[in-house]
Amino acid sequence: MAQKRDYYDVLEVNRSTTGEDLRRAYRRLAKQFHPDVNKEAGAEERFKEINEAYAVLSDEERRAAYDRYGHAGVRGVPTDFGFGFADLFEEFFGFGMGGRRQRHAPRRGADLRYDITLEFAEAIFGVDKEVEFTRQATCSNCQGSGAAPGTTPVRCKTCNGSGEVRQVRQTFLGSLVNVSTCPACGGRGEVVSTPCPTCAGRGLERQTFRRSIPIPSGVDEGTQIRLAGEGEPGESNGPPGDLYVVIHVQPHRFFRRREDDILLDLSINIAQATLGAKLTVPTVDGEESLTIPAGTQPGKVFRLKGKGVPRLRRNGRGDELVFIGVGIPRNLTGEQRELMEKLAKTMSTEAQPQERSLLDSLKEFLGGLSE
Repeated sequence: MAQKRDYYDVLEVNRSTTGEDLRRAYRRLAKQFHPDVNKEAGAEERFKEINEAYAVLSDEERRAAYDRYGHAGVRGVPTDFGFGFADLFEEFFGFGMGGRRQRHAPRRGADLRYDITLEFAEAIFGVDKEVEFTRQATCSNCQGSGAAPGTTPVRCKTCNGSGEVRQVRQTFLGSLVNVSTCPACGGRGEVVSTPCPTCAGRGLERQTFRRSIPIPSGVDEGTQIRLAGEGEPGESNGPPGDLYVVIHVQPHRFFRRREDDILLDLSINIAQATLGAKLTVPTVDGEESLTIPAGTQPGKVFRLKGKGVPRLRRNGRGDELVFIGVGIPRNLTGEQRELMEKLAKTMSTEAQPQERSLLDSLKEFLGGLSE
């Protein structure tokens, strides 16, 4: 029977090599002698020898026993190299199969959503709103340990506190280790023998929180405001999630909104449209004076500069667009009818088809806007 070579010679390292240098030497040699890559005679045996050497030298206890007693110190100990099947592909060929699992890897908490409804003016000018929501938080009774007060979690006997269990499998690649989460402790490494009555051993309980949220001016239906760190807590010291406040806006009695502009439909009578008038119209800032020129036609649009919505995260405001409609009276007094009849005698009695110009069609397509 051939005498085993010194493990340090097998990996071509000196006796002080540790950590990443040892791992780098192993990866270089494992790739070089992997039987699927190297078809030379003896490559497979060399590959197994490399794995065996690394399995011993990468483990502190095995390495100490080997340094003191040589091969006799690790006889009978499984000489695996601590990787699952997916890890082999990553080590040998430079890509993984879903990534290597990390024990107790921090996981970010889940995000939460809170819907809030604003009045039209609140969305335009901004407002401070208090919201109330519930989420998981550290248990106030056990302070997150999961154990009843006066008791403490104990080390898991199944995994000896590592949170993992290992199974050694023999394959054509050599001895492989399958690492999985400990079923007894769920990967925590500790077992709670007397669970906290408040959180049933979870270390978390649902609590109600209140936060004052400054709603900026110019928000619209569907706008989301993120409150960082106000979501569900993370696992294994992972960061918490966020709370997203989703804005809904109640419709206004008169105003409509189109992006940063506010739209208002204004009905005037025939006399005002014909002779012109000076009116006051509502805006979100209060009443504003508007001059209606004589001969104003239905559909005319007047623009009140800077009377629209403050631009979200930008300077300036949109405009208010006043759409003119002419109201036709349904019932006339005797005097009004007499006056209308006199007016009618002075005007043509034939209906004239109105020729539509290309400019009129374009204005209609763009919403009938005019400066």
